[in-house]
Amino acid sequence: MRFAARRPRASGGPPAGGLDAAEERTSEVAGLAAGLVDAEAERAREAKADSDVLFADDLLPGVGGEQLTLRQGLAAGGSATFVTLMMLGAFDELESAALGVLAPDIRDSFGMSDGAIVFLSAASGAFLVLGALPMGWMADRFRRGKVAAFAGLAFSVFVFSCGLVANAFLMFLARLGVGVAKSSTLPVHGSLTADTYPIGVRGRLAATSGIAGRLAGVLSPLAVGGIAALAGGDEGWRWAFFVLGVPSAVIAFFAFRLPEPPRGQHEMKSVLGEVLASDKPMPISVEAAFARLMRIRTTRTVVMAFAAMGFGLFTGPVLTNLWMEDHFGLGTFERGVYGTIGGIGVLAVLPFVGPRYDRLYRTDPARALRLVGWLILPVAVLLPIQWAMPNATAFVVVQMFPLILLSSAFAMVGPVMQSVTPYRLRGLGAALAAIYIFFIGATGGSLLSALFLDSYDARVAALLIGVPSTLVGALMLIRSAAFIRNDLSLVVAELREELEEHGRQAQDPDSIPVLQVNNIDFEYGNVQVLFGVGFEVARGECLALLGTNGAGKSTILKAICGLGTPSRGVVRLNGRTITYVSPEQRGRFGIRLLPGGKGVFPGMTVRDNLEMAAFQLRDKDARFRADRLAYVLDVFPDLAARQNQRAGSMSGGQQQQLALAMVLMHDPEVLLIDELSLGLAPVVVQDLLAIVERLKADGLTMVIVEQSLNVALSIADRAVFLEKGQVRFTGDARELAERDDLARAVFLGKDGG
Repeated sequence: MRFAARRPRASGGPPAGGLDAAEERTSEVAGLAAGLVDAEAERAREAKADSDVLFADDLLPGVGGEQLTLRQGLAAGGSATFVTLMMLGAFDELESAALGVLAPDIRDSFGMSDGAIVFLSAASGAFLVLGALPMGWMADRFRRGKVAAFAGLAFSVFVFSCGLVANAFLMFLARLGVGVAKSSTLPVHGSLTADTYPIGVRGRLAATSGIAGRLAGVLSPLAVGGIAALAGGDEGWRWAFFVLGVPSAVIAFFAFRLPEPPRGQHEMKSVLGEVLASDKPMPISVEAAFARLMRIRTTRTVVMAFAAMGFGLFTGPVLTNLWMEDHFGLGTFERGVYGTIGGIGVLAVLPFVGPRYDRLYRTDPARALRLVGWLILPVAVLLPIQWAMPNATAFVVVQMFPLILLSSAFAMVGPVMQSVTPYRLRGLGAALAAIYIFFIGATGGSLLSALFLDSYDARVAALLIGVPSTLVGALMLIRSAAFIRNDLSLVVAELREELEEHGRQAQDPDSIPVLQVNNIDFEYGNVQVLFGVGFEVARGECLALLGTNGAGKSTILKAICGLGTPSRGVVRLNGRTITYVSPEQRGRFGIRLLPGGKGVFPGMTVRDNLEMAAFQLRDKDARFRADRLAYVLDVFPDLAARQNQRAGSMSGGQQQQLALAMVLMHDPEVLLIDELSLGLAPVVVQDLLAIVERLKADGLTMVIVEQSLNVALSIADRAVFLEKGQVRFTGDARELAERDDLARAVFLGKDGG
């Protein structure tokens, strides 16, 4: 056996043998910890695999069945909606090339540098982000035809104002308004189209819209350059904006009359065979919606892929026009002509891409998504060839191939996102894509382009940005195809659960629980802690949540009150879905949480704490606030006698009573209590239990997380036992007391020993 040579021991230090023993113990502890981490990770993977929902392909929405013709699809929803939205989008595209073609003229008119005009042009795409969130939020709550109409009118006004600006700063503000108005295209138009027309024609509808937009884009350089040339002079570029601002205003008036279809109707028809009637949607929290959407693996990967490609996509047109003027010596009209020629090939190919996508999706959604990635991958090779061309003609001819591939792929972004996004979140799902694509992609690309242009020419900037971004985006899209079946299966599971709940509510409306939690999955980062948790609480019932440390009891309370967003599942209050409602709104609807620990203002008196708790009741009349205060002081006679005492000077039990009293000031419909007896003496716990019994007698619905089995069972009507994020028992509290295995698990861990 070999022994390592020992170093001399320093004076006063521990013996060398002690050091070796300590090191050995440390190594053993580290190995044990690593083993526990690995075992827990393996358990989580197994639980995750068990919780994954996979249905046969023919049960997935839009998969299988007979293929519809485009005419049949349009007839199903009426052609007026599609034609109106397509024309609004086309007129957006007709203007979109204006800044690219006119960039050199605007630069010279305002005395801007190349970097500044590139930043302004590319940042115009980033301005879409400022409108994407409110547009997506409105699309998920209001009539989408009216939202699209108002956006179209605003777009027309701001485009016209671009021709009136007197300096670069005012141009920046005008383009800001144009970007915000254009932001309705993805969240509003896409959501309305998806709910109006069947799933089986979404690819062809997107391709047709893409053809109209591309046709406008093909004509845009020619129209913009022609108008500027006809106007003549150094300021002729202004007339292009004057002329292009008019058509959108005309079409926008027709959008006011577009019908509003039932949300998610075609997913329901495909999966359930019927369309469920739905109440007015609850207000959706943007934060909760984004958290849920980014847990959908297909959505997350697709938006990140297109964000990566956005680095090169939005700077490409401006860099191309700068290169054609500076390197090939082309004027405004010549650049417009070449830009028009460059887009002709796209018009010839898009009619074939949409049908191909629909056929693939109907048979295998993963192949349809993989097709989008494979369309983009060759662009990384074609870009260097394009920028190596010696003359303008060859440059434009080669440019047609990347344009064809990228335009075909981008036309399919909408159908991909619509297929996996929950129908209640379609608007915000498209807004999420816009933020990643236009903010991260366009803004990042514009900053990099401006940086490279200060040291290099347009060709170097285009290649350094375009090639890596295209390659990364294409590979991510191909990878995302592995996730789409599971994400579509989750759509099926949620729709089936909704059908079951809808039937129950229709059959026996009196049995609707006050609170319902169903199939909740929850994750902290990449660590999943809840797996399909579900239970119900009837009106006036007291439910105890029990379990070992780390079982997920406090986490499920967070999901109920809105402090955390589940990655799967639904939360309902009085039969209405509140899964995506903000914590503030849930509080107004009656869900209140008493968190563990001290929840008082220690420097304020008891009376001041109660009045501060009633601050949210300021919109109520004084009589209501006075009645709530009188009720609370009646429930807590000890606090009534201490109204002028500073809260921080009271005992822990008295502070816990005050925290509970502050929550009760809000007149909750459902009271959530986390660790009622934590750290309190038994005599104090008995006082709190008496208060809880009083609240039960008054008919308050409660969910109580409690470590003490005796405490929980003394006040609860029913109990739910959680172990490692899964429900192991649901039933009468007395029945749980008779389950020795679960009782031991609460006190001693899994094995009870």
